[in-house]
Amino acid sequence: MSLPRLLQPLSLVLCVLLAACGSNSIAPQVPPVAVAPIVQPKVPKPVKIGLALGGGAARGFAHIGVIKALEAQGIVPDIVVGTSAGSVVGALYAAGNNGFALQKIALQMDEAAISDWSVPFFAKVSGVLKGEAIQNYVNKTIRNVPIEKLKIPFGAVATDLNSGAPILFRRGNTGVAVRASSAVPGVFQSVNIGGHLYVDGGLVSPVPVRFAHEMGADFVIAVNISASPEAQAASSSVDVLLQTFAIMGQSINSYELKDADIVIRPDLGAMKGNDFAARNTAILAGEQAAMAQMAAIKKKLKEKREE
Repeated sequence: MSLPRLLQPLSLVLCVLLAACGSNSIAPQVPPVAVAPIVQPKVPKPVKIGLALGGGAARGFAHIGVIKALEAQGIVPDIVVGTSAGSVVGALYAAGNNGFALQKIALQMDEAAISDWSVPFFAKVSGVLKGEAIQNYVNKTIRNVPIEKLKIPFGAVATDLNSGAPILFRRGNTGVAVRASSAVPGVFQSVNIGGHLYVDGGLVSPVPVRFAHEMGADFVIAVNISASPEAQAASSSVDVLLQTFAIMGQSINSYELKDADIVIRPDLGAMKGNDFAARNTAILAGEQAAMAQMAAIKKKLKEKREE
């Protein structure tokens, strides 16, 4: 037998022995590697900001200062609702005029352009001012854009004179809705819309917080410009009417403002509702009041987005 054939069995035995040794060998122990769990970053939820602008006649210029301060901090409302003077500023703002543009409009405003006296002693009218002038002024300033086509969703609050029910105008002629919302009984004539007579929304909602919520706002910033009755010295029949309005609205305000996330109260002192000469002072008071609340606004907004 040749040598190669003799070596074949030995090679086979050697392979078997090596295989057996390999099967009994101990594999090196590899320590487990800890894998950190994947944490998805929490995405802040979108929050719709509502701006509820209250009534107060010429004191409403303070709304412009509030808007300027909010915009300066990058806070732009998704919804705007206004009552009376708040509806005037709100409509102009919703049409696309920013805070600085609103200030320019306010400073250029001629009081005579929004005053159209009626003759109540010789005609069957319900107020000393017709209100058509404010209607035309608003429509001209916003180029006759109807409410539903304004750049920011907008609502104007008025009161149905017959039923006492509130109405939120969200469609139709913007100037007419603002006129109805601003028709202080005894000062302005009531407004006939679709066979219904409407007067100032301050009778039912001086600062329209609940209507901001109804329009879809998750976070409502309310601006209360109503006068404190004790700070107002009534020296004319118009002053008496405006002060009566302020007194009537106090209890409604205290109830409705509870549902606001933030309430801004510009310090307007004894400024009267017919004091158009103090418009600059009112705008500044609005800015100062908003800035004083800015830390709280940002904190509460952050908390709302993280809920």
